[in-house]
Amino acid sequence: MIVMKFGGSSVSNAERIRTMAKIVASQLERKPVVVLSAMGDTTDALLEAADRALDEGPDTVGPSLKRIADIHMDALKELHLAERAAETIRPLLAELGSLLTGVSLIKELTEKTRDFLVSFGERLSVRVAAGWLRSLGMNAQAFDAWDLGFVSDAQFTRAELVAGCEASVAAAVAPLIEAGVLPVVTGFIAKCGSGAITTLGRGGSDLTATFLAASCGAEEVQVWKDVDGIMTYDPRIVASALPVADISYDEAAELAYFGAQVLHPCAMLPCSKTGTPVIVKNSYNPDAPGTRISADAAGAAPVRALTSRSDVALIDIVSARMLGASGFLGEVFSAFARHKISVDMVATSEVSVSITLSSDYDLSALKRELARIANIEVKTKKAIVTIVCNVKKSSQILERAFGVCAKLGVQVQMISQGASKVNISFIVNGSQSEEVIRGLHREFFEA
Repeated sequence: MIVMKFGGSSVSNAERIRTMAKIVASQLERKPVVVLSAMGDTTDALLEAADRALDEGPDTVGPSLKRIADIHMDALKELHLAERAAETIRPLLAELGSLLTGVSLIKELTEKTRDFLVSFGERLSVRVAAGWLRSLGMNAQAFDAWDLGFVSDAQFTRAELVAGCEASVAAAVAPLIEAGVLPVVTGFIAKCGSGAITTLGRGGSDLTATFLAASCGAEEVQVWKDVDGIMTYDPRIVASALPVADISYDEAAELAYFGAQVLHPCAMLPCSKTGTPVIVKNSYNPDAPGTRISADAAGAAPVRALTSRSDVALIDIVSARMLGASGFLGEVFSAFARHKISVDMVATSEVSVSITLSSDYDLSALKRELARIANIEVKTKKAIVTIVCNVKKSSQILERAFGVCAKLGVQVQMISQGASKVNISFIVNGSQSEEVIRGLHREFFEA
């Protein structure tokens, strides 16, 4: 079997659902399981409806519900399924209306209620898509993920699948495949032990697909998005960006962590443990080969891709107490932990440590605490530029990369090589990052 996951833009309307169905039909002999996100902007519409119900009261429920219903009913009408398939979504729409009314009356929207609310996007999506697939003669059935054994903890809005539910998922899916059923499964959602609906956080729909594939021993996972795979850089900024044919799990994770938006690192974990390949494909351009992510990816080029992250703060912590003091760094990072601040990059010397993190954090309390033991300097409006590469050739790569920076008159302010041995990252001024990226792309991919 294989798993085919389609993102929201790939099922956003009737035309996209038809294209999705053609892609599935072309691989029907490979026994696919289809995982879907919510249609188009449904999730945003649901959250907006909840906020309006909370702030403006019951009068907003009807118009908000109509907007959400129209996204799905319009697709059903265009697919000529309005009479038959509408019956499968009307109960969900009625339940959603009751939930929004409750929010408007109680004037409360907890994380638990928000997860319940958001789940309607995926639950409606799979029922519309399964209806169309059945109309084409496929034995498609819609499933909510918990019906196939997906169990999470109770961390609402950021739940994690519990250890051990792999066996439940495999036991639920195997008989369906053997019976010739085409399961169409909700991504992004699960249920915790108490039966409450949860969402899996960033990359949740992709995680559903990779977890399902790893649990069932699938041949591969296909993640269908609106790009031609993983690119050497964002083509909106570098028009000459190229698709990357194959890449390792570690390399893909580093790209995602430092700014690329194709796959979230957590989504790749299940398949990296089992060695299941992940293929990133473009549903708008199905003939494009896409990118294959696997354990044994090997490329001759020293540099695979570039990525960057803007709005970064650089903190320099300098103290003579660091010299020979075994507990100094522990004290520094304990302070970050107490203030719930996540660190991106770290570089140290005998008497200093430089740290990068998101500029979104309020650092005033942290600065006061650390000022007791060190001199603190915070520099904002920086950017991380990351070269995903074979660091066995780091000397050659750094020579060329810093040569580009020198020609551009750009000062590198910090450098770090990750423990994964697949990336080299450095800090520049945020206003210079795009210029540096274009220069690096010319050097490594266009020269």
